[in-house]
Amino acid sequence: MATTKLQLYNNALLAVGELGLSSLTENRESRRVLDQVYDSGFLDTILELAPWKFATRSIQLTYDPGITTDFGYSYACEKPSDFVVICKVCSDEYYNYPLLQYQDEGNYLFSDLTEIYIQYVSNDAALGYDLSRWPPSFSRYAELHLATKICERLTHSDTKLKTLFALMSKALSAAKSKDAMKNPTTFLPSGEWTTSRGNRVGNGGRRDRGGRGSLY
Repeated sequence: MATTKLQLYNNALLAVGELGLSSLTENRESRRVLDQVYDSGFLDTILELAPWKFATRSIQLTYDPGITTDFGYSYACEKPSDFVVICKVCSDEYYNYPLLQYQDEGNYLFSDLTEIYIQYVSNDAALGYDLSRWPPSFSRYAELHLATKICERLTHSDTKLKTLFALMSKALSAAKSKDAMKNPTTFLPSGEWTTSRGNRVGNGGRRDRGGRGSLY
């Protein structure tokens, strides 16, 4: 079942042993505390912890000609406005060739390429901020994370807070594990050494592409 903000609030309250809310406008201290935490960057905090598939976006970035560098990498690509955290930076549109030579600095990604391809976690209202897209394992983690933020204020119980932290840690591990299972099977591109060995087939299963005195 899709998660709603009210469900998120009520499951967090249930975890700390408090009564649930009838609406998001109910005049109660618990709702005000939840609002304070939620509106203080809560969603970005939990989204940046892993390359969550439900919140991932893939785009091509072109360098900004208005940005010049005095040294180091030659080109700067501005990060999108919904950017939370990098998942992949590649030199090709199929994301087969990771770009290892780049610098993540401020609102820009610097490299020596005029175009790069990135996958990133997005806080767009239709992606990471859309609670209805959250898988159950991530929703459970979010509920417990929210519960740890409101527990001390509402219960004043260190014991309950420690219990919630333990449950939250397990829920985060479970959410990451289930999210990782959604990755397709990938293989590293063949390097020059692998390619040269694979091409040498002939007598006895080997094909010599050059002089026998050369090392491939």
